[in-house]
Amino acid sequence: MVEGSRLPQGRCLIKLSGEALGGASGSGVDGSAFEFIALELIKALNVGNAFAVVVGGGNFFRGAGSLPWTGQRVVADQAGMLGTAMNGLLLRDCLVAHGVGASVSCAFGIDGVLPTFSAERSKRDLADGKIVILSGGTGNPFFTTDTTACLRALELDAETVIKATRVDGVYDRDPERYSDAVRYDRLSFDQAISEDLKIVDITALALCREHNLRLRVLDLAIEDNLSQAMTDLTIGTLVEN
Repeated sequence: MVEGSRLPQGRCLIKLSGEALGGASGSGVDGSAFEFIALELIKALNVGNAFAVVVGGGNFFRGAGSLPWTGQRVVADQAGMLGTAMNGLLLRDCLVAHGVGASVSCAFGIDGVLPTFSAERSKRDLADGKIVILSGGTGNPFFTTDTTACLRALELDAETVIKATRVDGVYDRDPERYSDAVRYDRLSFDQAISEDLKIVDITALALCREHNLRLRVLDLAIEDNLSQAMTDLTIGTLVEN
């Protein structure tokens, strides 16, 4: 890490999907996927200041709609939050195995396993140069991990949320379904909301817009993409006021 460096986008928080940690199938624990992502995070850390990472849990559970019975949304969301906790533990372990300082916490805490999230403790860990992993979502049902990422970014004084996903930016329509989909280099939150672009959920977009928090969307699967994005603002799509 370059001590005292100032990245052009300021302090970042990175949102990782659970599906990315599940590898090609997007399901379960894929050791190779964890290893690849950990190494990409380490390269990004070496470019500039430490950052936080919010992990999803979609590789373990995909919500009430994935159940063969009509389940309760609250219970389904709680199961998903537990999935993020498992991802957080494993990602921290992988980073530490590579000699990198990392901490992990959970929104609701798990006695003997994970401490409850504390913004002040997380800020201290960031100041110590650690990668700070945040799991458990917001700790409440009905909120996505995208919203969690924006909320935690504000709590940790980050200026940019990087959504590391499987597409190289924001498109006017689903690029996996439409070959003529057009990618945006930049757009505003108002445009994203009015055109109903599927970047993050509306709550997350509203948080970013209200608090002037930038959002970047990029392809995590491209090697070195994340680390290059720390200094190159042309990678992916930038959404801002």
